[in-house]
Amino acid sequence: METKVGRIKLGTQGLEVSAQGLGCMGMSAFYGPPKPEPDMINLIHHAINCGITFLDTSDVYGPHTNEILLGKALKDVRDRVELATKFGARFVDGKAEVRGDPAYVREACEGSLKRLGVECIDLYYQHRIDTRVPIEVTVGELKKLVEEGKIKYIGLSEASASTIRRAHGVHPITAVQLEWSLWARDVEEEIIPTCRELGIGIVAYSPLGRGFFSSGPKLVETFSDGDARKVRSHNIFDECPYNRTILVLVDS
Repeated sequence: METKVGRIKLGTQGLEVSAQGLGCMGMSAFYGPPKPEPDMINLIHHAINCGITFLDTSDVYGPHTNEILLGKALKDVRDRVELATKFGARFVDGKAEVRGDPAYVREACEGSLKRLGVECIDLYYQHRIDTRVPIEVTVGELKKLVEEGKIKYIGLSEASASTIRRAHGVHPITAVQLEWSLWARDVEEEIIPTCRELGIGIVAYSPLGRGFFSSGPKLVETFSDGDARKVRSHNIFDECPYNRTILVLVDS
């Protein structure tokens, strides 16, 4: 008998999601080569049947191919899931770029709606903050998209406490996504308390240390050339030896 994952309120704006989410990035990008599409669609359907209905993607994953994958997977089950995607981070000629200007916000949203095959995105995050554009301007455009029925709730990813507070003053922010694990606890100093004060939900990404806490140090040996963690593993261990100590304790 399968155990169903419970449900929780995310933030205080009315969004209800499964207590456990499914991050879909690694199906298409960054963690090695893209996985077989039929297998990933089956995985998504299995997660939904287990009650894991909070699905997370971004237009930068692939780019675009992860959203397309989800669009195919959700054709007959859209009404059973809470769909989150992101905008604002992209690669141009191999270089990372961040965009938060109103025209781009709207263009990105329209693109995601089309790729996902949906009329409305449940939770739309600004993936990275464009420091060239006041957050009030970016959120102002997101507010218009809410009013137009193209998105239901607004989120931020990797934003400072002050940015979160300013954004929340323009339109209620439903959730903030950030890296939070035994390896990444600096967010507990200011960002987490700010979110709790404002009634903003917290969505932790990489809570298992990008796979290390579930697989142990030998995970490095399995990385393919296309796995971004292959490069980052040097930074994780060599530049912060304490991380290895934490990993050993978890692994024991």
